[in-house]
Amino acid sequence: MCGIGGFVDYERDARQYGPVAQRMKRTLTPRGPDAEGEFCDLDAMLVHRRLIVIDPDGGKQPMYSPDGNTVLIYNGELYNTEDIRSDLLARGHHFEGHSDTEVLLHAFLEWGTDAFPRLNGIFAFAIWQKAERRLILCRDRLGVKPLFVSQTGGGLVFGSTIGTVLCHPDVEPVVDADGLRSLLLLGPARPPASGVFKRIDALLPGHYAILTPDRYIDRTYWKLEAHEHGDDLQATIARTHELICDAARRQLVSDVPLSCFLSGGLDSSILSMLAAKDYAARGETLHTWSVDYRDNDKYFTKSNFQPNSDNEYIKMMSDALGTAHHNVLIEPEALCAALLPATDARNLPGMADVDSSLLLFCAEVKKGATVCLSGECADEIFGGYPWYHREEILFEDTFPWSRSVDLRLGLLAPGVVENGAEFVREHYLATCRRAEKLPSDSKKDARMREMFVLNLDWFMATLLERRAAKAYGERRSACAQTNSR
Repeated sequence: MCGIGGFVDYERDARQYGPVAQRMKRTLTPRGPDAEGEFCDLDAMLVHRRLIVIDPDGGKQPMYSPDGNTVLIYNGELYNTEDIRSDLLARGHHFEGHSDTEVLLHAFLEWGTDAFPRLNGIFAFAIWQKAERRLILCRDRLGVKPLFVSQTGGGLVFGSTIGTVLCHPDVEPVVDADGLRSLLLLGPARPPASGVFKRIDALLPGHYAILTPDRYIDRTYWKLEAHEHGDDLQATIARTHELICDAARRQLVSDVPLSCFLSGGLDSSILSMLAAKDYAARGETLHTWSVDYRDNDKYFTKSNFQPNSDNEYIKMMSDALGTAHHNVLIEPEALCAALLPATDARNLPGMADVDSSLLLFCAEVKKGATVCLSGECADEIFGGYPWYHREEILFEDTFPWSRSVDLRLGLLAPGVVENGAEFVREHYLATCRRAEKLPSDSKKDARMREMFVLNLDWFMATLLERRAAKAYGERRSACAQTNSR
């Protein structure tokens, strides 16, 4: 995980904003503790903080094209780096190192924005072309990596975090009516394009934006599409197996210590198994990590989301795979003490103890690993939540995980938010309208397509935005990556 930020100002000399650049970098330091860099010319300022995973020397940023005209700052990882590198070598490109950053830069030099659909990975990046005075921003297909923007009178400010964007003097920390409705009625989720603060937006997943002195345009390079499923059961199983194995294999490439989260569930157990096999073939032992809470054995209560305690299954899998397992025990007092730091790190109110527990857990994991593979987001993609299977929830005409708008409104004084129910309703309906459907769909098939889009755009996005924990250790979602290919 790294952090990017910067701004373009076509009316004022960007070089006078050195202190702003330094403040931006400070907001990004937890995301990128290992190195920093910046670029500045008359129009643009770019800043970068780096967590080193691949090619410590050859992946320094900002990275420049051979002619010096194109500048790249990049947060993420390409899982098809070697595939793209081979294509570029055949086209005459030369590489100084083995980083994915360099491959991304050369891919853009070769194909321009047509390179973006070729990218298999998680990323947010900015490209500045000096002679053209053009800024290009791009975000991965599922929005694993964040990217916020704010258009100003003279140009645009962008950053990996809301706090980075707020460093610029032209962007004020004002929560407008829509932002307040988002926080109080939709939180911890937020509308996909919203940055909650006034004039701060999120670049949508699967989108790129181009800024020139004349205009700002936002374009889609990928979107979820509906297609007939022509495979039989056995072919479906084989294809799913192929995708998961391929995603895990591509994400095991690292120049720094790598581990796996292991909760004992299907998602993390499958990925830990694949990683353990890879490590065993190299004569190495995979390290796995799990989290528990003091007195959890005494107070654990079954629910639709977690019908069993994890511990029995964690030990079963760790023993079967022969991993070096680490169990992090969190004290309730520490969990409470981390609530505010977790909120600060996320820049917005989040998921309370879910955020603070992940922050504490990843802080411990970071002592032994820089990168962790996880099964995060498998439930969204493979239909693991109750609302996919219980039809009384599936067909409820609202967000299935947030059915208490009236209850929330009842907690607020009159006039705190206006048109709250209408606001929530319109975002729900707009999301359902984005779900492509086929003429052959049954009523349940059509609703299931809506449910997947609701989960990808809202529920999964909320999980991916738990940046508080990510500031202390990188998590990767192989299950999400299988879908984004």
